Amino acid sequence: MSTPRVDQQLLEAMAKHLPPSGAILRLVDVAGSTAEALRVLRPDIEVVLTPAPGQPWNLPPSSLDAVTGFDVPLDAHLLTEALTALRPGGRLILMDSHGSPAESHVHTLEAAGYTRILVETGAECPLPVGVLLRGEKPHTEAHTLDRARQVAAQGESRRGRYLHLLIRQTPDKPVWRIQPGEPIDWQAVGILDGNIPSVLGFSSLPKAVEFMQPAVLAGQIVGVNKIAKFRWEVADAWPFPVTFNPSLDIFRAHSVTLLRVDPTSAESPDE
Repeated sequence: MSTPRVDQQLLEAMAKHLPPSGAILRLVDVAGSTAEALRVLRPDIEVVLTPAPGQPWNLPPSSLDAVTGFDVPLDAHLLTEALTALRPGGRLILMDSHGSPAESHVHTLEAAGYTRILVETGAECPLPVGVLLRGEKPHTEAHTLDRARQVAAQGESRRGRYLHLLIRQTPDKPVWRIQPGEPIDWQAVGILDGNIPSVLGFSSLPKAVEFMQPAVLAGQIVGVNKIAKFRWEVADAWPFPVTFNPSLDIFRAHSVTLLRVDPTSAESPDE
């Protein structure tokens, strides 16, 4: 039998699998069992519906970023409703606190039409507890940039809780190679309007990727090796304004500059 502390660890494991989204992460919380805990780690969550198991959802197709459930039945009704309502690349994330990983879980998700399936132990407490199940609705776009554009197009006029910046990190190496105490410098891509700088900010990770990839290929920005996420409360305290969700045309009239931001003020990155 699980305890509240174990359940918390299992819910935290689920949060790590929430997908990148637009300004708001639109979520169905089956049986209302997960959103309160998940929102502590992802405050951008907007709960669209909390259906009881077996209850019809009646949601527009391809309108959700994620469907989550804790100790809910893995049945045909849930799998079908979730697959219909999820957007391409949206994720079904379930936790069974009493189960164990099994090949049958993979077969069940595959048969229902999911892809990028992951079945793993929920948490080590220190013994293995539970099973996490994740599946994605297949993308309709073959190329990564096209997929990013597809997600970026959803709700990007809204200012959500987070802002994403294009970062040039020095030293340019992964986290696991950075030594304890080693200085890290972050410079964010910005523009100059005359002599006045502003930083380029994006409402979501997909929106930032959609902008960055063609800009890098065109040589308009150089050396970007990271996309970082900040709360708007942090951004509002910066000594420079934010140019929000710019188009590539911005480089026609403005020169590029780099603006220092504090790495320790950033949020944990999306998966």
